[in-house]
Amino acid sequence: MKRLFSLAFLLLALAAQPALALSFDEARHLLARTGFGQPARFEIERLLQYSQESAVEEIFGRILSRPLTQPSLDIDEPLPTGAQRKGMDDKEKTAFRKEVQERNLALKSWWWGEMLATDSPFTEHMVLFWHNYFTSSLHKVKWPGFLYRQNLLFRQHALGNYGQLLHDIVKDPAMVLYLDTQTNRKGQPNENFARELMELFTLGEGHFSEQDVKEAARAFTGWTFDPKAGEVVFNPRAHDPGLKRVLGQTVESGDDVVRVLLERPETARHLVERLWREFVSPDPDETEVARLAALLRENHYEIRPLMKALLTLPAFWAQENRGRLVKSPVDVVIGSLRLIGLKKVENKRLTQLGHALGQDLFDPPNVKGWPGGTNWITSVTLSRREQFLRRLMRGKEGEGPDAGLGAGYNPLAVDNPSIMPSLADLDREAKPRAIQALQRLLLSVPPVDPVQSQEGLSLRKAALHLLLDPAYQVK
Repeated sequence: MKRLFSLAFLLLALAAQPALALSFDEARHLLARTGFGQPARFEIERLLQYSQESAVEEIFGRILSRPLTQPSLDIDEPLPTGAQRKGMDDKEKTAFRKEVQERNLALKSWWWGEMLATDSPFTEHMVLFWHNYFTSSLHKVKWPGFLYRQNLLFRQHALGNYGQLLHDIVKDPAMVLYLDTQTNRKGQPNENFARELMELFTLGEGHFSEQDVKEAARAFTGWTFDPKAGEVVFNPRAHDPGLKRVLGQTVESGDDVVRVLLERPETARHLVERLWREFVSPDPDETEVARLAALLRENHYEIRPLMKALLTLPAFWAQENRGRLVKSPVDVVIGSLRLIGLKKVENKRLTQLGHALGQDLFDPPNVKGWPGGTNWITSVTLSRREQFLRRLMRGKEGEGPDAGLGAGYNPLAVDNPSIMPSLADLDREAKPRAIQALQRLLLSVPPVDPVQSQEGLSLRKAALHLLLDPAYQVK
């Protein structure tokens, strides 16, 4: 009995001990993966008091359902009807096209600015993930208000319920216009949406037949876009009321199709694999994916418990998985700007940078979105990334028509010698200890070309050397 009490006391004592606090490198890794690829030092320091699990909860606690900033007040004005546009003369049509282009640029610029200003990089990362998962584009939709509304929908469901998001996206104006659902009517079904719903949004390739697509398209007939109301509405006269067979089940409506798709284990697995590639590594672990997919279904497609399980996996924290994800243009631009404390940059300039680097927000290349990974890096985009980083480290605005994005100061660190030497003066000499600290802050893996400590080497040159190292392009 005494031994039993001793064992119980030992177990209670162990349970009372706090979990191990994050190391600097672990905190950096978590923030780099959940944010913009390169956290600022103060963000890392804030997490050092937490364990892995509590740090994840702290990041979740900052999730926002609404944006911090707002685009122009007229962003969601109704789209002029087809009749109104047909009634325009040539001059009015030219003016209207110019207005649409300006509104599109304003919307893109707003999101870049929101990413730079936010206190919750994880929110923006999840919204960007959903934007690339349920793809729509201004190029096809033609009206920015609908993409803005879709962006708000992704914020509302950033860590919410995937099933509800799937039901909502079916009737989202931007999605309906992007995948031609408004032309899907009885006797003339349009299969675009039904195909992408199965291939990209739920089951994945190889888990459905052409007949399933045809039948699902019939089920979605009748949903159309009302330009006067600016909403998706159901027209029963355009709906095919007959029974259909999708994946072996009898369905009548689009809601029935969504229900059938959510019941399939392939849907949960497909989503988990996409999230794994987004946050962990390019090569999903099949055993872990199956376990997480089962967890997702057990929780009725709630994303929060799935993301918590994903971000606390040993695989997420494993050293061998660090530096395996290529930074996106958003990571390089926003992460680098936030690193040096720049919260105000001309947002249109950021939009231009994103376009030049291959990530034009609200205009992904096709229905599959940006492929990511090594596709981000070409000889052209790598050169442009380096040009941006060089301008950033000048410490002042450049000359000529391309003024650059130089910062007049660099608060890479508040004085705390135990973690990072002060870098308020980037032009002082870089000591070996400062170079090591810089490397820990800037790189997730050892540099390809380490900085060689030498007399007269400034912190600015050491930092630029590390920023231009190939290791800075991964997270």
